[in-house]
Amino acid sequence: MKKNNPLLGSFEEAVVYVNSYTDPIPADLLLKLYAYYKIANQNFEHPGSKSELINAFKANALIQAQKIKPKKAMKLYIELVDNQLKNISD
Repeated sequence: MKKNNPLLGSFEEAVVYVNSYTDPIPADLLLKLYAYYKIANQNFEHPGSKSELINAFKANALIQAQKIKPKKAMKLYIELVDNQLKNISD
């Protein structure tokens, strides 16, 4: 499927990069990644953190990104990883 959909392949590579990232990620960047990931995967379940405060921040991030379409969310996720997260680790 990656051959037929290069965007999906790039998105999955970016997700693997984030999941294997071991340094702390700034909260604002992490919340954007969270929102774009959820939208890209069309996962509209409520945040599942045990902390109500964290759930509120996650819900707010989703509300701010609610008008973004899944393909655009994939592109934005990839851009965040390439332009911001990879620069942190340099």
